[in-house]
Amino acid sequence: MTHAPVRNLMIALAALFIFSGTGSGTDAHASAPMAKGPQAGWFRMHVGDFEVTALSDGTAELPMDQLLTNTTPDKVKKALSAEFLKAPVETSVNAFLVNTGTKLVLIDAGAANLFGPTLGKVLTSLKASGYQPEQVDEIYITHMHADHVGGLTAGDKAVFPNAVVRAAKAEGDFWLSQANMDKAPAQMKDFFKGAMASLKPYTASGKFKPFEGADVELVPGVHAIAAFGHTPGHTIYAIESKGEKMLFCGDLMHVAAVQFSDPSVTIQFDADSKAAAPQRKKLYADAVAKGHYLAFAHVSFPGIGHVRKEGAGYEWIPVNYTNK
Repeated sequence: MTHAPVRNLMIALAALFIFSGTGSGTDAHASAPMAKGPQAGWFRMHVGDFEVTALSDGTAELPMDQLLTNTTPDKVKKALSAEFLKAPVETSVNAFLVNTGTKLVLIDAGAANLFGPTLGKVLTSLKASGYQPEQVDEIYITHMHADHVGGLTAGDKAVFPNAVVRAAKAEGDFWLSQANMDKAPAQMKDFFKGAMASLKPYTASGKFKPFEGADVELVPGVHAIAAFGHTPGHTIYAIESKGEKMLFCGDLMHVAAVQFSDPSVTIQFDADSKAAAPQRKKLYADAVAKGHYLAFAHVSFPGIGHVRKEGAGYEWIPVNYTNK
């Protein structure tokens, strides 16, 4: 004779067995289709009282073994392999949104349709993060390559209708010059066309406001710092609040697996590689000495972290994930 408590336990287990589908003759794990589409495109953290939101524009495969210079393809492949990568490298394109509490500042704007079909997600990422393009007050451009300015416009309209766009005067003078485009090599002309088209709604409305100087405060707590080399007016942006600091470094670095361990490695996209490499070395050395965050356009999303000295080079330490 089965005692009541034992019988009740057996009945409960049988019910669980049936309702879980284990003994029902029907597979409870239905054959679901693959969930396709983009991944989550934003990551948020604080720097002092400032809120920083990394925005993914997507990823693009680039033949880095052929693009990197001051090295060899074999060395690049070896460095990539050590990080479980191979060419072409799936490369992140990141933009960053900074809320200072009084201003909403976008740093770079992604590629839109200027750099292939897998990019152009900045606006989607921005909206998913809880903001709208109309809320952006200022846009700071590190440089005017297509993957940093394409997202400023859709067709011939400004995507950020209330924003002022700012970049170094040297950068605007170079890329927005018809004379420079006319004398540029054929393979470079699309770079000029992309910059001109992307900035046109803002220049036409008087909302493009270039700046000059080695270190310029644009809004309280946000500075533009000259870092020329990758392009004639390449600029990094520094934010600082309550003793915490982050530098948005644009294209001072492209391939983490290679250029942290060997900062002397350059890339074909550099306008002046002899100037770009020292800028990268100085950036790393300062970040180690002062312990501040670095944010890169082309480090695996969200592209934020620290560097530490490692032998003759450096090691990248990604930011600890936060979701609270």
